[in-house]
Amino acid sequence: MDGNRAAGRETSNGGLFYGWIVVGAVFVVMTVTAGLGFYNLSVYLKAFIAERGFSVSATSGATACFFVASGFAGLGVACLIERYDPRWVISAGALLSALATLGAGYVEELWQLYAFYILFGVGYAGAALIPGTTLVARWFVRRRSIALSVASTGLSFGGILLTPVAAAMIEEMGLGGASPWLASIFVLGVVPVSWLLIRPSPHALGLGPDGDPIIRDESGAPLPVDGIDFDNAIRSRFFVLTTIAFIFAMMAQVGVIAHLFRLVATRSESNDTAALAVAVMATASIVGRLLGGWGLAYMSSRLFVQALTLVQGAALVLYSLIDSSFALIATTILFGVTVGNLLMMQPLLIAEAFGLKAYGRIYSFNQLFMTLGVATGPAAIGFLYEWLGGYDVAFLVMAAASGLAFLLVILGGPVRALIERKSNA
Repeated sequence: MDGNRAAGRETSNGGLFYGWIVVGAVFVVMTVTAGLGFYNLSVYLKAFIAERGFSVSATSGATACFFVASGFAGLGVACLIERYDPRWVISAGALLSALATLGAGYVEELWQLYAFYILFGVGYAGAALIPGTTLVARWFVRRRSIALSVASTGLSFGGILLTPVAAAMIEEMGLGGASPWLASIFVLGVVPVSWLLIRPSPHALGLGPDGDPIIRDESGAPLPVDGIDFDNAIRSRFFVLTTIAFIFAMMAQVGVIAHLFRLVATRSESNDTAALAVAVMATASIVGRLLGGWGLAYMSSRLFVQALTLVQGAALVLYSLIDSSFALIATTILFGVTVGNLLMMQPLLIAEAFGLKAYGRIYSFNQLFMTLGVATGPAAIGFLYEWLGGYDVAFLVMAAASGLAFLLVILGGPVRALIERKSNA
């Protein structure tokens, strides 16, 4: 521990702040978990339909269970990372995800399909967004938007680097042949990086957030972190309305992501074009997120979210109308910009509004409701597809959900209202 403190003091005196090493490690963890998990859901959906003969609606419903399971598991994850070193939680999540991935090759019955997605969702909750964003929020305050944009870019990088690889492996070897390799990547890409590079907080190195000295009271004890307690936060207008807004925005976004591979493959009649669309979406999300993280230093986060919901709605309207490969790829670029930034804005808004005092619990509670709403996205699109015989109306419904999210963000009120009222009290 003394060596860690010495290293921390050196970085605070002009060297590289260790928080950026943590950001890099979270980037890698999110690359693996998103590339083989979140973005790979659309690949699994197509494979289970094509290889195992499950219907679109059944597989879409099972995919929804992934998000429901991750939402409920996230509450436990938040409690664990408040009490214990987050590296234990991340490692357990990666191992559970790898076990689920390995089991994908043995899925034959409907109950096994649902069991796969539930187990996968629990593992994903432990290894991905909640521990990753909590770590970044602990290490940064002034540069939090930039740090979150860099760390969460791993989500999109996973879509570029690993999802096409997973799609190609499953296409060539089938689920049974590809699943052991994908499970191995899950473990090797997350566990060693977590233990070698991640540290639970800047206090572990004798530092405060952003590399500043630890703020202490008159007795020399570190001051507690600022923020709103859990009960007051979840009852606030801002929390309630912005949570509902993200339910609709992410329902639309994740529903489209889950069906994007199949949408493009069906309309272009090419799996290669579909894989390209997923990669293009991830690339656009990287560029959009990095520009957004930089631009948030000069603009209102609330206005930025409003703009994102409008752009997402416009992209989904275009998806409902177009058929050509070129137009599908062009629309995917527009959609990808919103994917990158909306995922980043959830934890950032919560940290700005409520501080760090109960951040993990507040964010996981937000994620629970958001994921319960998100879970309806893939299932709703699958139901509308089979009921109406196409994706046209389904995507228009998702565009309307994005418009509703825009209105709810407006009604939610200023981001900093709660903390400012507490500071003035």
